[in-house]
Amino acid sequence: MRWLEQKDPETHLAIMQEVEREQDRLILIASENYVSPSILEAVGSVMTNKYAEGYPGRRYYSGCEAVDKVEELAIARAKTVFGAEHVNVQPHSGSQANMAVYLAAIRPGDTILGMNLSHGGHLTHGASVSFSGHYYKSVSYGVDPKTGLIDMDQVRSLAREHRPRIIIAGASSYPRTIDFAPFRAISDEVGATFLVDMAHISGLVAAGLHPSPFPVADYVTTSTHKTLRGPRGGMAFSREAHAKALDKAVFPMMQGGPLMHVVAGKAVMLREAMDPSFRDYMARVVDNCRVLAQTLTDGGYHLLTGGTDNHLLLIDLRPQGLTGRDAEQFLSQAGIFVNKNGVPFDDKPPTVTSGIRIGTPAATTRGLGQEEMRQVGLWIREILDSRGKAEVTQKIAAQVRELLSRFPIYGEIRRSGSATPR
Repeated sequence: MRWLEQKDPETHLAIMQEVEREQDRLILIASENYVSPSILEAVGSVMTNKYAEGYPGRRYYSGCEAVDKVEELAIARAKTVFGAEHVNVQPHSGSQANMAVYLAAIRPGDTILGMNLSHGGHLTHGASVSFSGHYYKSVSYGVDPKTGLIDMDQVRSLAREHRPRIIIAGASSYPRTIDFAPFRAISDEVGATFLVDMAHISGLVAAGLHPSPFPVADYVTTSTHKTLRGPRGGMAFSREAHAKALDKAVFPMMQGGPLMHVVAGKAVMLREAMDPSFRDYMARVVDNCRVLAQTLTDGGYHLLTGGTDNHLLLIDLRPQGLTGRDAEQFLSQAGIFVNKNGVPFDDKPPTVTSGIRIGTPAATTRGLGQEEMRQVGLWIREILDSRGKAEVTQKIAAQVRELLSRFPIYGEIRRSGSATPR
């Protein structure tokens, strides 16, 4: 950071402002986390200099001996962590991992069956504004309006009617455990490939706290920066029978040279996930989320499905007469960051929404426990109950900063621009 401060003070200032924001603000966005200083070092390493199109031992450039080693490490560790037959660690994101599976398994114009974006799915599961809804015929399933749980009868009915070439399970805002076996049975019945997008729950799967999709799925994809607590990126897994098709889909069909500094970060991430402490961390994430959910429920807030089994929860704010956009703004003024989120059967646009999504991975990484999360729930209630009243948000903002001062992150970066272990 010293070099950057000297050579480009404007960029250095922006980075340091982000460091301070992360220290002084409570991050409750379910898709965000803090990487370790080891991962920061790997992603900021000289691996960024190397062009490495191809795969270990089969590159299109010379001088790839070191990057081959780091990619082989990432591959071996991913197979160990998840019990996978094959993995490609090169995708730049979870979305590109999904694209690679589509390129490997189906053709443009084929039918895909995925979870409705407004019910908790993801853009790449067939949303019209995504490539997945543009190049493929998209059919969407949703949740039961009474329970908020995935409507498996609807999944089965749509699959029988439309005969999709691929069925996608997985979500970006679904607070309950997903049972993958019924999806597998439906896929077999209609002759579909079965893909599980575990982007949000991959850390739980790695820790053995969510059923693994690997025994039943043909393909599995994930991002690496959510519950896995790694650098921003993706991975795509498959059965060995599909390995060649998947690798060809990633390179050369979808992308060129991999980001080898990010692959190095993924290798470190997977090493961290192999440590017994990672399971303890994920268990605390789930416990913290349940405590937060109960505190909000006790305050009269309506949680989708009535609670949570994983790292996130969804609040339907319609009973309070609030929008997700308003709630997001009120909370951010107090130094608490969540994201506005649509709820099933929402009548408001995605820029407004009727709900918010809250997650506990980042706060748990910092060391916050159940006592702190109970206090956080009380703060959220007070802020939203007051409709973001200035004196309330200002008071709580000071309390948030005081709490977080007891759980510092990246202290050495703030002092001298280099990382130190947590």
